[in-house]
Amino acid sequence: MGYSSDDDKILSYNDVVLRRSDLDILNGPNFLNDRVIEFYLSYLSTVHASPAISLIPPSIAFWISNCPDTESLKDFIKPLGLHDSDLLIFPVNDNTNVELAEGGLHWTLLVYYREANSFYHHDSLMGLNKWSAKQLFEAVSPFVCDGGAIYRECSDTPQQRNGYDCGVYLLAIAQVICQWFSSGGVKNRDELWFTDVKETVPNLANHLREEILGLIRRLISEKSE
Repeated sequence: MGYSSDDDKILSYNDVVLRRSDLDILNGPNFLNDRVIEFYLSYLSTVHASPAISLIPPSIAFWISNCPDTESLKDFIKPLGLHDSDLLIFPVNDNTNVELAEGGLHWTLLVYYREANSFYHHDSLMGLNKWSAKQLFEAVSPFVCDGGAIYRECSDTPQQRNGYDCGVYLLAIAQVICQWFSSGGVKNRDELWFTDVKETVPNLANHLREEILGLIRRLISEKSE
């Protein structure tokens, strides 16, 4: 993908490079792109720094789901150490074209929780991404656990009220789940983080664009000092 001369780099954070156009995406009613998703997941991995938590970048989750060669996938996944984490968070995109960068029309979140040996799919738009989430579940589960993992659609996931905030809901849910896990979680497998997501995400999603913009500006300011 080419970039215009006025779309310069504004921030390098961990392995993510943000550009001026990413601020425009956050400023308006726009579908979040891969870079914004990857940036905030990377930020959450810093805030909740623990080998027990793995937040997978969109490009890696996409390749796991769509890689046509099982042997190549084994070599690709092995360094990620997915089998060593207790909580894994995967962004799901409905793009099916491996030759199309940043394609797709919908973001959702797939979560693996080792204590329950289960994958949970949070979809903020009436289960629209169910097929894509199941495809990722089937591709990644052999590399995450020793078998018997359960897939579950979380029907009580808060729903977006427009056609462009799916990425915001993905990030809001990821934030709540990371906070739940870092706070010790609960013993009841049937409850897990579901109540926290249901009660917290709607209001959090309303303000998350502004929160991320403020975070980016703060990081830019800190780097310039």
